[in-house]
Amino acid sequence: MKKQGGFGLKDSIKEQLIKQSLERRIRQADRNDRQGAEGATALRSDIPERFYSFRDHPGYQQLRIVREGAERLGVANPFFKSHEGCSGRTATIEGRDYLNFSSYNYLGLAGDADVNAAAIAAVERYGTSSSASRMVSGERPVHRELERLIADTYGVDDAIVFVSGHATNVTTVGHLFGPKDLVVHDALIHNSLLQGIQLSGAKRLPFPHNDWAALDALLMRERHRFERVLIAIEGIYSMDGDYPDLPRFIDIKRDHRCFLMVDEAHSFGVMGATGRGIGEHFDVDSGDVDIWMGTLSKALAGCGGYVAGESALVEHLKLAAPGFLYSVGMSPPLAAASLAALRKMLAEPERVVRLQARGSRFLQTARGSGIDTGSSVGMAVVPAICGSSLRAARLSEAMFSRGINVQPILYPAVEEKSARLRFFVCADHSEEDIDRVVSVLAEELGRL
Repeated sequence: MKKQGGFGLKDSIKEQLIKQSLERRIRQADRNDRQGAEGATALRSDIPERFYSFRDHPGYQQLRIVREGAERLGVANPFFKSHEGCSGRTATIEGRDYLNFSSYNYLGLAGDADVNAAAIAAVERYGTSSSASRMVSGERPVHRELERLIADTYGVDDAIVFVSGHATNVTTVGHLFGPKDLVVHDALIHNSLLQGIQLSGAKRLPFPHNDWAALDALLMRERHRFERVLIAIEGIYSMDGDYPDLPRFIDIKRDHRCFLMVDEAHSFGVMGATGRGIGEHFDVDSGDVDIWMGTLSKALAGCGGYVAGESALVEHLKLAAPGFLYSVGMSPPLAAASLAALRKMLAEPERVVRLQARGSRFLQTARGSGIDTGSSVGMAVVPAICGSSLRAARLSEAMFSRGINVQPILYPAVEEKSARLRFFVCADHSEEDIDRVVSVLAEELGRL
């Protein structure tokens, strides 16, 4: 006789009921899965194509509208011209030589024979790549030689070089500051610093361009609410060609117990009697600025960026900043080129003197011709403000047709009413070059 199970049922009957129950559950689960899949498919079919198509990305659509509008107006694309040689005083574009005012080659050292030779020697010794991060692959002597010379030039403890100037700002600010901190910055600060602030999670507050009094008032209101506070300014502002009153900003930094960072991308090699930058120009103690930042791609004929300052800052960045720690080391020939360029800048200060003279001549001649140069002080960067993006693009095209290469700066890079041509003056430009380009510029502006 079969043994009775729970509730008076035989075990065999109980097993059969359990089996049937399990089968029903499996069938129901299968139905649910099918219904869920059908529902998910229905939901996926409701997702608009613009959410998974780069062609429909709003940013790309905006670029298309601008491009198509320019084409309808008969304005050629002024960007991405193919240069067939070294870009300095002149540029060769599609087989024709142009007088060139669209190069950061401020001291004429990109293409210099000694700089080229240093890069070639580094290729022969080290190859073209560091092949890994410097922590993993080890140092190359040329990296440390460059960092030591940058630090000595500033008169600070040490320096660190990164493979990109933009990445230098992003990773330095992004790593050193956080959600409990505040970054106050000039309203015209470079995009790389804005990206670094966003990455950090710190509170961001701009102050009016070069207005140290407004900064002081802002910090009186806000400083006590945060732990670390960074003040971020530039040596020369690349769109306007002017510079801040650095001693005033140093005083404010001290009064409010903040860090001060100066981005010298366009001022190192340009300002000061020997090109040492805005600190030399104002004769301040280098230790009064906490973070000296600059690029290697402009006066120093290479590519990359650097931070110079006290040992604790540099050591911290080398051991922990993601943009250094997780990035390949700088290409040895680029480091060698910048090292040779820096040595040459220090040995030949007449290059800096000539650059400053050419920039001043450009500014004074342009203003004398009635050209709106904004707030430029004539140190390498001089804008010619046109009043609209369309006028700026057409003026650039007209200059190009007359053998002068200069790029327009259009909205949204600047306000629409401030659209401009931006002239970069180099030490190799002659006085005759300056006089000619300003004369052509004034004539073409008159035609517009």
